Amino acid sequence: MLAKVYSAVVNGIEACPVEVEVNAGWGDTTIVIVGLPDAAVKESRDRVSTALTNSGYKFPMGRTTINLAPADVKKEGPSFDLPIALGLLAATDQLRADRLQEYMVVGELALTGAVRAVKGVLPIALCARQQRKRGLLVPPPNANEAAVVEGLEVIPVQNLREAAAFLAGEIALSPVRVDVNRLFDQPVEDDVDFAEVKGQESVKRALEIAAAGGHNVLLIGPPGTGKSMLAKRLPTILPPLTLEEALETTKIHSIVGLLRPGQALVTRRPFRAPHHTASDAGLLGGNVNPTPGEVSLAHNGVLFLDELPEFKRSVLETLRQPLEEGRVTISRAAGSVTFPARFMLVAAMNPTPDGKMPGESRCSPREIQNYLNRVSGPLLDRIDLHVEVPAVKFREITADHPAEPSARVRERVVAARLRQQERFRGRPRITCNAHMGPRELKQFCALDATALDLLRYAMNDLQLSARAYDRILKVARTIADLAGSDRIQADHVSEAIQYRTLDRQIWG
Repeated sequence: MLAKVYSAVVNGIEACPVEVEVNAGWGDTTIVIVGLPDAAVKESRDRVSTALTNSGYKFPMGRTTINLAPADVKKEGPSFDLPIALGLLAATDQLRADRLQEYMVVGELALTGAVRAVKGVLPIALCARQQRKRGLLVPPPNANEAAVVEGLEVIPVQNLREAAAFLAGEIALSPVRVDVNRLFDQPVEDDVDFAEVKGQESVKRALEIAAAGGHNVLLIGPPGTGKSMLAKRLPTILPPLTLEEALETTKIHSIVGLLRPGQALVTRRPFRAPHHTASDAGLLGGNVNPTPGEVSLAHNGVLFLDELPEFKRSVLETLRQPLEEGRVTISRAAGSVTFPARFMLVAAMNPTPDGKMPGESRCSPREIQNYLNRVSGPLLDRIDLHVEVPAVKFREITADHPAEPSARVRERVVAARLRQQERFRGRPRITCNAHMGPRELKQFCALDATALDLLRYAMNDLQLSARAYDRILKVARTIADLAGSDRIQADHVSEAIQYRTLDRQIWG
């Protein structure tokens, strides 16, 4: 007898439907799985057969063929255990297959028949709704994650017998429901705060501008000046995630398996800080089966690269595409996969190999230049703000007056972002000033004669590139938004220029 169960496979960050066709026939007792299964899918034969026996069902005798269609899409992971088991029960008349057409099914089976959690359930739930399925059968730890998709019944099943009894109409299981608005209304309690940072007011101002416009930042200064401390507190002043951003971020974290059991959504902006020994595959993603890397895990959040020159130059150069396009494409022999990677880059580095400023360092000029040349000019051009982090003075460390907390800074950042959302209404790909293209720069970053003359002198004296010109305009637009100004003034351009001079003073 032939039975059909519906499931899905994740490709990139999206899921495509898979039909699990099970045919129980005559011949020697064997199970054959076809349809480009990987090792984990092939091993499901032993897991499913043992789970069926331990759940009190009869193991099918004869030759059983399991086809995972479409056959030209690679099937990965153990999520097909439960649909294969239900298909075997339906093909051997141990389960009425009337309701199998209404639901998608995913889940890994333990040898006892219990259903274990799997990765990538949120993209599968979105695929089930797109395929107009009534619901989705999932492991209980994945239920909240799938339930954020409206218009879909999410049924958690504890084990194989419970899933079969539900599909046969013998028991009723209540679908899981999640109030998405309530998830975002929960107060966010950060472990760190800007108020804990002594001094460094100019650096805090630069990070506020970066947060308001979504700009990339380079912090350069001696060890112990608070570069890492400041970078780790940047997420506390970023605006909250929108629902669309949260869904896209959650899909990426779900695919990698970073969601906690029972977690429904990623409601806080991610902060990723890979070690400087990371490979290009670890940073961009890849391997044999392309999976998201650190740049995609930082999507809609912050990617912090400490000790920037210590990263391999080949690894740093791979950042050009995601910094420019907000996505990364990984090509392999089997095909190419595109992952979203729109993040804020925050990098930190010492000015010299021994960590001291150039005038105080004992390193030779050639050693300093070789150290700084590890960061290429094209990469520096893609970083909007270059900020010098000076040593903290004693009076600042011992000062009694409290520093400004993150909550107050975030209010100004959110107000500036609201101005940008209103400005870019009707342009869904542009959410902040850092994402503006040439057309938006021409439309929203017009300068008066004074500001234009100031920028012309800066371009000629500092020998800035055309890309640096665009970055200055974007930063100036953000400074104007923080000031509540509709037009970019000369003082806004002047402040933006100072964040481009650091690389020329030291690297030149």
